[in-house]
Amino acid sequence: MTNAPTDTVASPLVPRKGFSRMADPVFAALTGAAGILVLIILGYMVVVTTLTAWPAMQSQGWSFIFSTTWDPSRGQYGILAFVYGTVLTSLIALVIAVPFSLGIALFLTEIAPGWIRGPVAYMVDLLAAVPSVVYGLWGVFVLLPGLLQPLAVWLSRTLGWIPIFAGPGSGLSFFGAGVVLAIMIIPIISSLSREVLRAVPSDEKNAAFALGATRWEMITGAVLPRAKAGIIGAVMLGLGRALGETIAVALLVGSREQITASILKPGYTMASIIANQFTEATGDHIRALVGVGVVLFIITIVVNVAARALVWRMVEA
Repeated sequence: MTNAPTDTVASPLVPRKGFSRMADPVFAALTGAAGILVLIILGYMVVVTTLTAWPAMQSQGWSFIFSTTWDPSRGQYGILAFVYGTVLTSLIALVIAVPFSLGIALFLTEIAPGWIRGPVAYMVDLLAAVPSVVYGLWGVFVLLPGLLQPLAVWLSRTLGWIPIFAGPGSGLSFFGAGVVLAIMIIPIISSLSREVLRAVPSDEKNAAFALGATRWEMITGAVLPRAKAGIIGAVMLGLGRALGETIAVALLVGSREQITASILKPGYTMASIIANQFTEATGDHIRALVGVGVVLFIITIVVNVAARALVWRMVEA
């Protein structure tokens, strides 16, 4: 005699009681508190650094930003040359890094066979974990004599009639710092761009192929237009890293307060002047260096806000 099969009836949902009912509100409160705490810390940093630097900034007036004279012994603090060096080295880094980063991302997402994607992606991402001081030392002892100095001399001799390559060329220069910065931000831009490109729907790619498009036409017509907002966001994050980089730039920029059209001449950046002079600074000198940090912070915020606005505009378009 066999037992008749019994139908299994789903048990009704049991109402949540006690702490389980409070889990969502508690989680929302904790995450909200964490976000507010970040804003409080950020605001505290801005207020404290600004109050510390204000006496030196007030004594210099607008010349603190628009003067190129930096002479602590005479109490003159003008940071325009440092702002110029920061912007110039970051732009050089972007000009070099963006094509390489985008090429790496496209290769790993659209071209590379499956067996090579993982190892190459891992090696590229691993570059982001290398400390900046290691990049700086490698740049000074390996890249400088092997590439930067010979290339700077060749550029000044061959293209010296162009102002940006005017000689005498030196490896310790805006160009040298820009090259090392490019190597440092390539992992950031390529990793984020790779994720953005990977998110493009495969149906759109297949539709392009179905219409007879080549791989290049598919990439330029279907992939890049869909991913351009994310790619710009990745580039801006790389720019933020380049603007604030310190040790590697301090070792390779040449440490000379000047504004020059030639990228093959030595210079200074805002982060590197703080790193080089902060330990021996006193009084108004240390307040002026804190003021340099405040201006660098403002520039970084402006760049990030502009990047966010540009990404939003592209998404809406």
